[in-house]
Amino acid sequence: MNNTSIFFCGLAVSATVFAVACSSSSDTSSPEDADGGGVIPAYRFVTSVVSFTPGDCAGFGQTKMPGIVEGPPVGAGALAGSLDVVSLGNDGEIVLGFAPNAIVDGPGVDFIVFENPFWINGNPDYPAAELGEVSVSEDGVTWKVFPCTPTPSPPYGECAGWHPVFSAPGNGISPIDPNVAGGDPFDLADVGLATARYVRIRDVGTTECPANPPKPNTGGFDLDAISIVNSQLP
Repeated sequence: MNNTSIFFCGLAVSATVFAVACSSSSDTSSPEDADGGGVIPAYRFVTSVVSFTPGDCAGFGQTKMPGIVEGPPVGAGALAGSLDVVSLGNDGEIVLGFAPNAIVDGPGVDFIVFENPFWINGNPDYPAAELGEVSVSEDGVTWKVFPCTPTPSPPYGECAGWHPVFSAPGNGISPIDPNVAGGDPFDLADVGLATARYVRIRDVGTTECPANPPKPNTGGFDLDAISIVNSQLP
C-alpha cells in the first residue's frame, strides 16, 4: 500500500485515498468556445476530485491537485505530451465529478478524456500511450465500463490515453468539439447509460515501476482534463 501526500484544496495530508468537494482550479479563466458559442463555463469540465488512489510510481502533478485536472485541457499537439497532468501510477485510480452538471447521452460523442500521448517520430500508427480504463456512473456506486483492450499495439478499443490533445487555452481549438479537440471520445450509448455524473479512470498500463523510482514519478495514466460535449446544463 502506498503512503503518499494528497491535497484537500491545497492542504497536504498523508493518506492513500482522498476525497475533495472543492472546485478551485489552477486556471480560473473560462476558455472561449472556438465554435462561436461564447465562453465555456467551468462546469463543462471536472469540478471535483471525488477520490484518488495513486498506484506505484505516481507522484507527478499531485502537489497541484485538484486544480490540475479541472478546467480545459492544455494540449501540446501530436508531437509532444502536456505537462499539465497528474500521474495515476501503475493501477492507480481517480474518480471525477462535474456538479452541478451531468453528461447526457446525446448525438455522437458525449465526453472527451484528455491524457498526454503523442505520435512517436510523428507517426500516427505508433502513439506513445499510457492507457486508462474509463467507467461512468450516475450515482457513484454502480459503474458502467467502456471496453478497454490494452494490447501491445493499437487500436486499444475504448481505452483513454492514446490520441494526442490539440485543444489548449488560447489556441482557438474548442475543447468540447470532438472533431478538432483531440483526446479520446466516449459515447454513453455504448454502455447503455442516459446520464452520468461521475467518471472513473483506472490505469491499465504494463510498465514496471523500478525499485528506486525518481520523484516525482510519471508512471501510469497521466490525466489532463475531461470535457462534457453533451451537457445537462448549457
